Amino acid sequence: MDLFQSSPQNEPLAARMRPRNLDEYIGQDHIVGKGRLLRRAIKADQLSSLIFYGPPGTGKTTLARVIAGTTSSRFLSLNAVLSGVKQVREAIHEAQELRDIHGRRTILFVDEVHRWNKAQQDALLPWVENGTIILVGATTENPYFEVNSALVSRSRIFQLKQLQTEDLFGVARQAIADKERGYGRWNVIFDEGALEHLVKTADGDARSLLNSLQLAVETTPDSYPPPDNTEIRINLETAEESIQKKVVLYDKEGDYHYDTISAFIKSIRGSDPDAALYWMARMITAGEDPRFILRRMIISAAEDIGMADPQALVMVNAAAQAFDRVGLPEGQFHLTQAAIYLATAPKSNSTMAFFDAVQVVEEEAAREVPNHLRDPSRDKHGFGHGEGYNYPHAYRDHWVAQAYLPEGLKGRIFYQPASQGYEAEIQKEVISRRELQMAAMIDDSLENLTFSPGDKERNSWMRRTRGSAGRFLEEMRQKMFSLLMTERHHKILVWRENSGLLLWEAWRQVPEGGVCAWFQDQKNLNLCEHFLRSLPESERPVFFGGSSEQMFQDLEEIQKQYTRFEAILTRDWISRIPFSQWEKEWEALIKLCTTGSVILCSEPLPAQGSRLSDFLPEGEKDLESWLHIRKAELQVYNEAYPGLASQKSAVALLKKCGASSVEAELLKNSEERILSREQLTNWLNTEKEGSLGFRMMKSLGKENMKAYSEYCLNHLEGAHVNWQSVRVLLKAQF
Repeated sequence: MDLFQSSPQNEPLAARMRPRNLDEYIGQDHIVGKGRLLRRAIKADQLSSLIFYGPPGTGKTTLARVIAGTTSSRFLSLNAVLSGVKQVREAIHEAQELRDIHGRRTILFVDEVHRWNKAQQDALLPWVENGTIILVGATTENPYFEVNSALVSRSRIFQLKQLQTEDLFGVARQAIADKERGYGRWNVIFDEGALEHLVKTADGDARSLLNSLQLAVETTPDSYPPPDNTEIRINLETAEESIQKKVVLYDKEGDYHYDTISAFIKSIRGSDPDAALYWMARMITAGEDPRFILRRMIISAAEDIGMADPQALVMVNAAAQAFDRVGLPEGQFHLTQAAIYLATAPKSNSTMAFFDAVQVVEEEAAREVPNHLRDPSRDKHGFGHGEGYNYPHAYRDHWVAQAYLPEGLKGRIFYQPASQGYEAEIQKEVISRRELQMAAMIDDSLENLTFSPGDKERNSWMRRTRGSAGRFLEEMRQKMFSLLMTERHHKILVWRENSGLLLWEAWRQVPEGGVCAWFQDQKNLNLCEHFLRSLPESERPVFFGGSSEQMFQDLEEIQKQYTRFEAILTRDWISRIPFSQWEKEWEALIKLCTTGSVILCSEPLPAQGSRLSDFLPEGEKDLESWLHIRKAELQVYNEAYPGLASQKSAVALLKKCGASSVEAELLKNSEERILSREQLTNWLNTEKEGSLGFRMMKSLGKENMKAYSEYCLNHLEGAHVNWQSVRVLLKAQF
């Protein structure tokens, strides 16, 4: 059963020279170097289940042999190719007896563990779980794909890399100097370049190097072994004959296959023709199917080049057809031409616009087809389907401005032409036509412009000032955690959590600390609790909240469990609740802080973002009335959010409330919008308490406000605007 049982005299050099202990082991310092976890575990004989993963010849089996020679546990070894369920059960039975009778552990080494099928791996699982067997597996394939996930989750994965040139020289010198297992009994001399050729051609594979070294040394004398101290000179010609061709490590079903094609496509995407040719040569040399490479280039032509050069798809498709006619080896010219064309072509990923549309379809309710776009052939007379449709070919340039998106999506932009290649030529025309279509595309969903704290409609308006793009939220989150500078053992409280945006990133940042979150809404708390089920119970964040009535009782319980926090995170806190309530919560939260603790919050600065007056025609901004309008708008913002009038006022607020120091950083976001009549009417409504118009009327007066509303409707209806929103990140330290 033991893989390592063999007569030393008959073993190849690579087997004879296997290290007997860690001091003889060369390379892989990142896992067995001095002070490393695995080295300490082997020396202390305190191993848990392990899986060694790496290319051939990197020392996986050798490392297992070192463990076998070091451990006091019984060491069994199996080869997954030669062993079935029967041999596994025999090994388990022996391990059980040894544990029950002698209290001795068993380490089972399985070479090429990825070769076992699911049934064989499942047979081992319960005995690994209960500690009867400590598994040491070796595989050339990615264990996360090829090994039972349950076994992987119970094992430490160590990835072995190809040996460096210095390591291979060390392996060769060790074999030449060793009198017992190598060639130390003779005077082995290499001519200039001979040993270097063996090392270079072995390409990180110690087994390949030792095999070629053995062939070179043992075939040079007239008879082998010669008398002791005989000179054996290896010239370059002998070295070249011993290892004539570099072995290209490549498995069409393994990681090398996917990693290499990934490198090839990314080189094309990055416009590096040299790298693209190199990676393609690696694949072709290793026997990859050229048609697979061509299929991936056809995809890249649409995904990475796209509309920047529509001919790219035609070019690659022609190359694929030519290859089918010509075949190898001449077909390599067509492969090369296609790869160079793609790598040097202008780039655009604007075809990804389709997936933005798919996301809208998946996330939003189904929209009806507009009446004028419906098929008139069946029920035109009964329902009027198709009425109002303008036939583009009847108009100049075969185009007419009309709406094609359904209600609720008018004004939504998916396709963004790039500013290079063919798209640069059509960009201006695409934008121009969008502007002409605005009359048919201005009917966006209504949003209220209101400022009453706690009002649901206020939050609706705040979505406008915050910006709703997921990319901006991700940017905000990344910036917050870069400011926070957490350590793995820290404790973090996420205050007034809503969507899990900060919660889960906090949980990832402090795996050895703790995360607690207080939710303001029971529904969102329940939703986040659903995700906890997949986490180990000891690692789960703790949730409180769901009702504001229990807030301060929850805070008392949080203090009992956690005492103090290194960081408290929150967003839209000052802007979300009445100022008096915020002061009470602030006082309660600083009691959970200690010296060096941080409260980090992200807040909108509505007054710093876009206002309607920003988009009035330039000629009107010189009028005295425009200054009154700006003043009235600013007064509304300042009254609604006295602490968030500016970055300076936000910093002053936190310092006034007890922070020893406050850092602030602005985040800005912009999004293209179309101002609809309904939006403008709703925002400027002077009859609706809490609206922008109602608030501004206090400063401007009823008649002036009415005139301003009419002016906005006349000049801003349907306008394409670049709406700016500004947030401030406030880091208060104690």
